[in-house]
Amino acid sequence: MVIPAKNEEKTMVRIVEAVKKYADEIIVIDGHSKDRTREIAKSQGAIVFLDKGKGKGEAIRMGIKKAKGEITVFIDADLSHDPRDIPKLLQPIRQGKADLVIGSRRLGGSDELFGDLDKFIRETGSQIINLGINYFFKVRITDSQNGLRAIKTEVARLLGLEENVTTIEQEMLIKALKKGYRVVEVAAHEYKRKYGDSSIKLRRVWWRYLYSWIKYLIFS
Repeated sequence: MVIPAKNEEKTMVRIVEAVKKYADEIIVIDGHSKDRTREIAKSQGAIVFLDKGKGKGEAIRMGIKKAKGEITVFIDADLSHDPRDIPKLLQPIRQGKADLVIGSRRLGGSDELFGDLDKFIRETGSQIINLGINYFFKVRITDSQNGLRAIKTEVARLLGLEENVTTIEQEMLIKALKKGYRVVEVAAHEYKRKYGDSSIKLRRVWWRYLYSWIKYLIFS
C-alpha cells in the first residue's frame, strides 16, 4: 500500500488505520510536509520515506521502488478515496484477469468532479484524454486520471514511469496498454477532501496533461 502525502496530518491517522486491514505493508511517501504528517504516519505503523519534493509522480515512483508486495495499491491521503474499495481493486489481479486496475469515478460517482471552473476544466480535459486513449487502443476506459488503483509491482517497475506530477497516472495507463498489459476498471466513489484544498490547480497545469497525453500516446 502506497500513500503519497503532503501536509495531511489531519487525515493521516484515519487513512492509515483504514487501510491496515487490506495491506501487509503501508508505505507513506512524504512530499516535504511542513506539518506532522511524517511523525503521525510513523506512529501509526507506516513505513515513511521522504521524496525529493518534485511531486506526486516522484512519490509514486519511489513507492513502486520500495514496495515489497506482489501487488501495489495507491490511495490518496486526503480521504477522497474509500478504502473499502480496495478489495475490488485487488480481485481482478488475484483472479488473473488484470495487471492494472483503476477505480473509476465515472462508474462509482464523485463529489469533486463538478462545480467551479477548475472542476469543469478537470472533467472536460479528462474526458478528452479518455476519448483519445479509447480510440487509440480500442478500449473503454472511463477514468484515466484517478489515483486509486492497483498494479502488479513487477509490471509497474517495467513501465519506466517518468512524470513527476499527477500526470503519472495517465502515463501509467497509456504505457500499460502500449505494452499489452490487461487493464480493468471497477466502480469507486470519490469524496470531497475532509480538510484543506488540493495543491493542484488545473488552470496552471492543464498543459502538462495535454503534453504528456500526446507524448506517451503518439511519440513514446
